[in-house]
Amino acid sequence: MEYLWGIDLGGTKVEGIILKPGESPETIARIRIPSDAYKGYEHVTGQVAKLVEMMKAESGLKPEKIGMGTPGIADTITGKMKNCNSQCLNGRFLKQDLQKLLNTEVVIANDANCFALAETRYGIVKEKMPHARVVFGVIMGTGVGGGLVIDGKVWNGLQGIAGEWGHNALDDKGELCYCGKSGCVEKTISGEATEAYYHKLTTNGATRANHLPLQEIWARHLSGTDKNATLTIERMIVMFGKAISMVINILDPDVIVLGGGMGNIDLLYSAGVEEIKKNAFTDRFSTPVLKPMLGDSAGVFGAATLIQSD
Repeated sequence: MEYLWGIDLGGTKVEGIILKPGESPETIARIRIPSDAYKGYEHVTGQVAKLVEMMKAESGLKPEKIGMGTPGIADTITGKMKNCNSQCLNGRFLKQDLQKLLNTEVVIANDANCFALAETRYGIVKEKMPHARVVFGVIMGTGVGGGLVIDGKVWNGLQGIAGEWGHNALDDKGELCYCGKSGCVEKTISGEATEAYYHKLTTNGATRANHLPLQEIWARHLSGTDKNATLTIERMIVMFGKAISMVINILDPDVIVLGGGMGNIDLLYSAGVEEIKKNAFTDRFSTPVLKPMLGDSAGVFGAATLIQSD
């Protein structure tokens, strides 16, 4: 039996899992250690190698192939990593370097693609929309990402950027993003951007060490006692509808799954969907917009499942 080995690589942690394949995979081992990306590329790859050795020791197994979710993209032509918010990975041949280090074949995909794949194979799409062919998975948290699964397989695209809706221009008066554009989706509706907008409303742009957390802004909106919180949430909902309508107009997926911390905001599934309807180029909008089922397991489950999708 070929066990499924997956690694979810993030800026602060790297998590590994071994699954016994099946309709409901059985977890053989699951381990998480710090990635400490701020310490540089060699440290990160060393932590991945350390994690794999720990997984071998715990399970008594050796991998034939390892799937990995990354906070960026491996260019399909050059093989170099790009668009990584863990910037030490950018410009590096991560897949090739890890294959040499681990002496094992490695399959890489963006973490949002892993999320979409996991929810398709094992999560909410399997439960609610088992015949869906085109699944768009959304990550809305500190940043904004997207993943695309077609007929049960990750679709990367020619440049490897399929699904990257987070860096479409949305607000030309918005903040400058690391991608080089101003007011892209990520700098407009991410958790960090939403906090920054509230901060701007309440302080007239004055510098402060920390923004009010999104959860508190949401709570203040629900209480009806903070007009700036309400303005912030309402703007986020409107911009969300505009941003997703671009995806609908181009891709027209069978289902959308909202992941990340902001996926817990209930208004996205009601008022947010109404805003999509206003902006999508259709007189009938019926695309299901669903909450995910797998929580923080989605990334590492999806990474392991890359082996079956390769």
